[in-house]
Amino acid sequence: MKNPLALLDSLILTGCTVMGIRSSAEPQYQLLSEQGDVQIRQYPPLLIAETVIDADYAEAGNIGFNRLAGYIFGGNQQKQQMAMTAPVFRENAGEHIAMTAPVLQQAVDNKWTMAFVMPDGYSLETLPTPIDPQVTIKALPTKKVAVLRYSGSLTLEKINEKSRLLMAWIEQQQLTALSAARSAAYDPPWTLPALRRNEIHIDIE
Repeated sequence: MKNPLALLDSLILTGCTVMGIRSSAEPQYQLLSEQGDVQIRQYPPLLIAETVIDADYAEAGNIGFNRLAGYIFGGNQQKQQMAMTAPVFRENAGEHIAMTAPVLQQAVDNKWTMAFVMPDGYSLETLPTPIDPQVTIKALPTKKVAVLRYSGSLTLEKINEKSRLLMAWIEQQQLTALSAARSAAYDPPWTLPALRRNEIHIDIE
């Protein structure tokens, strides 16, 4: 079976190579602290393009990719093409914070979200308007985020494992989680697994 996150990765393929060198623009952030593989970052306000997919995990990757890629490659009312950015985010649309069982589980009602950050230089007023009504533009406020970085293949099992580890670290540090875990992908599927950059993000207080 094809990796269900392969198409999620491919959203940023134009800025990457098999050796793991990437040139896609990434949102700037302030590094507040670092402990092993975990960082605390402060992100500024960001604009994202997002879509919610009502499908199983594997199919959601294909549908979400087609919608978002269509938007940035000219599928908008202004027919503008925009630069690729990284990372691409994916999360369980029905997942809520459960401090006693912080596991990213099967989606509620088979719903998943996929999103990526808009390039610098745009505002809500100047971003092209999506033609597909299932693609929405959102403004995110500044956020403090706990981030666990890891390499290897992107599988649901691996995402679950790393999500548990990051939530456990947050609890050990006596911090407060404000969101469920979300996966951040930076590389295309042909990148060597050992050189891939994958992350789990959880907003914290």
